[in-house]
Amino acid sequence: MKTPQKKRQALGRGLNALLGDKPTPEVLAQATLIPVAKIRPNSYQPRTHFDKDELATLTESIRRDGVLMPILIRPQGDGYELIAGERRWRASQAAKLKDIPAVIRDVDDLQALELAIVENEQRNDLTAVESARAYRRLMDEFNYTQQQVAESVGVSRVQVSNLIRLLQLPEPIQSMLEERKLTMGQARPLVGLDDKGALNLALLCLEKGWSARQMEREAKKLASPVSKENHVVEPDVRALEEELTRTLGLHVKLHKKKDGSGEIKFVYQNKHELNTLLQRLR
Repeated sequence: MKTPQKKRQALGRGLNALLGDKPTPEVLAQATLIPVAKIRPNSYQPRTHFDKDELATLTESIRRDGVLMPILIRPQGDGYELIAGERRWRASQAAKLKDIPAVIRDVDDLQALELAIVENEQRNDLTAVESARAYRRLMDEFNYTQQQVAESVGVSRVQVSNLIRLLQLPEPIQSMLEERKLTMGQARPLVGLDDKGALNLALLCLEKGWSARQMEREAKKLASPVSKENHVVEPDVRALEEELTRTLGLHVKLHKKKDGSGEIKFVYQNKHELNTLLQRLR
């Protein structure tokens, strides 16, 4: 596992300029024409869905005006790997261009992933689940903490934690997020529910058009089961569960017994989350 370097200077002003929508004179001066066929997709691309209509529109624009903003690539083998600009590269292929303007940067795998995330975040192209998987990849492959992820891509640590928790949801619900049928606000209350209950609520949300606030209300009803003594889970217990969940970044369940004893249950999805929990507990 690779160890992250200390916080980078927000990827550098020069690199940030290469992720924008409008080419600056400095960027254009660095660009060179590269054969489209010599470029491979970004193995660290967090985006998995590309809108066909948007690609078709971009293809027509490129046929008419060419590629106005150079893509960003890095040397790899006998060719190049994309870092940023995959839609422009795909559209250039569809437009049957032989060459595409590109800026070449010799960056490492960590920077390639960071830049791919930042480019998509700037354009609001990633779904909540795609962002969550990208953040998780920074943590799993480069040993980033949630705070380091937040600093790297320019978001809050709370947002990183909330997004990563979406990966606890059943696969069908994650697919709804990827297809933008559910918003993050609608899906977040489902985290921590049993799979069957979460999926039922997600389908009802699609059917009835519930807002995020309505989903919160419905999820709370489902998450507050009546005990054998016919007592609803106490508000202070629920508040403590939520506090521990936010602090640890993992779902926590408390079971308080009548005699004052109880149990704490931690839910983790992989070895990395377990190791992170153990480090914090130690």
